[in-house]
Amino acid sequence: MNLEEYFARTGYKGSLEKQDLETLTDIFQHHIRAVPFENLSIHCGEKITLELEHVYNKIVQRKRGGWCMENNQLLGWVLKRLGYDASFLGAYVFNPHQNAYATIMTHLLVKVVIDGKAYIVDGGFGVSYQMWQPMELVSGKDQPQAPGIFRFTEKNAIWYLEKMRRKQYIPNKNFSNSDLLEKKECRKVYMFSLEPRTVEDFCFQCTYLQTSPDSLFTKKSICTLQTTDGFRALIGWTLTETTYNYRENMDLVEFVTLEDEEVEKTLKEKFNITLDRKLVPINIKGFYTI
Repeated sequence: MNLEEYFARTGYKGSLEKQDLETLTDIFQHHIRAVPFENLSIHCGEKITLELEHVYNKIVQRKRGGWCMENNQLLGWVLKRLGYDASFLGAYVFNPHQNAYATIMTHLLVKVVIDGKAYIVDGGFGVSYQMWQPMELVSGKDQPQAPGIFRFTEKNAIWYLEKMRRKQYIPNKNFSNSDLLEKKECRKVYMFSLEPRTVEDFCFQCTYLQTSPDSLFTKKSICTLQTTDGFRALIGWTLTETTYNYRENMDLVEFVTLEDEEVEKTLKEKFNITLDRKLVPINIKGFYTI
């Protein structure tokens, strides 16, 4: 495990001398544009484990992606090695179909303190809710980014993240009412406290999310990757490519349905992923939005 190999994986070639916000942002953006958010292991007969060495081997050496507990753990390790004041937090993800936050802490994120200011660095959410820049941990402040406007609010020591999106232009009218489309312009994302967490706090959740029939991740095969102007996602057999600000205050959302024999090729060409085992795509309706 070494930083040089990690940066070769993400393509980052900038300076590492300063532990400042500019360097953090650059490292972070290279990560989210090189490392997919994906749960494909669940759907090709592999077990997801949280040992750091396993995560490093999977993402850096095998050039795979991972979910939040893998992506953010690796990112946190990198930042600590570079000398940043980084720690882990745990979040409860909002479920739009139940209109409620999860009762299980399933989302791992990173807090970084620079010159006395705290920032949230989350490289493990994916799709349109993936932040592109570290977010200052301040309540009630709109923080515009390419994906939209993010905002934290704090109440009784609990922090809430929400995101406001632009309008959407969908050329393929067959997908105008797709379950994969976010219907609300303002969406709650997750809530969290500032209590420090460890990776061990997520061991039960890691097992639950990849085995429970109630888990989103067993209901859908997901692979998403941020690009320089948007993101792409393969959910089941549906490939989505979103371009932010395609027109003024409007995002372009393009859909295409793949045949079985196109899935493997698309993973390689669009996400730079080659799987060791056969993927069995799945997309049970009504459980995921972008």
